[in-house]
Amino acid sequence: MDRMFRVLGFWTLVIALMFLAGHMYIPAALFGVQTLFFVILGYMGLTEKTYMYVFGAYMFVAFVGMVWYSTFMMH
Repeated sequence: MDRMFRVLGFWTLVIALMFLAGHMYIPAALFGVQTLFFVILGYMGLTEKTYMYVFGAYMFVAFVGMVWYSTFMMH
């Protein structure tokens, strides 16, 4: 499971670099922070259950953030 977090870190890095190439600095920074988050967690060596809880919490925060942004910021 720790390898999957490193894979997530790799793909968020790729997305951050694409945003950076497109001169979109705020999303690039957000994906850069996510890259650090995933890579650090990938090397912590937690249990599989803990990784699942962390990923579930990450998905919940991402979903709530997207719904909040689309509801209140894009009106």
